[in-house]
Amino acid sequence: MDIREQDRWLPIANVGRVMRQALPPHGKLSKEAKQCMQECVSEFISFITSQAAEKCSLEKRKTLNGEDILFSMYSLGFENYAETLKIYLAKYRQYELLESEARREKYRQRKGPAVEADDDNGSDAEGDEERGGDAEGDFLNYENELGFEGW
Repeated sequence: MDIREQDRWLPIANVGRVMRQALPPHGKLSKEAKQCMQECVSEFISFITSQAAEKCSLEKRKTLNGEDILFSMYSLGFENYAETLKIYLAKYRQYELLESEARREKYRQRKGPAVEADDDNGSDAEGDEERGGDAEGDFLNYENELGFEGW
């Protein structure tokens, strides 16, 4: 399977937007600077992702998750980035949980008492689906398994 060159790289407009956030208000970016950064970040993402995909393959899993990315970053020596990503991932999951609860509450208010009776019986299909397979106790379970001291 041939991958086209434009499919290997992040969109240059997105790369430029992120780069401009780090510049002073009147700073400018050359086209070459954006292209260089585009190639570098795309290669970095591919490097980390391929390591995580290899781990999933060894474990006979098809779905790559946040913990796989964290594991690959630690195993490849990017501990500083992994620590920041670990914090972001925890905050993102907390945000998603709060959003899920807000949607569920909005649904309950719209549907009335019949839904609350279903919830008491544990038949809230929407809530079960949103919780998915990532139990709260499983969050970042590599800490004990791998013995990383920085975790």
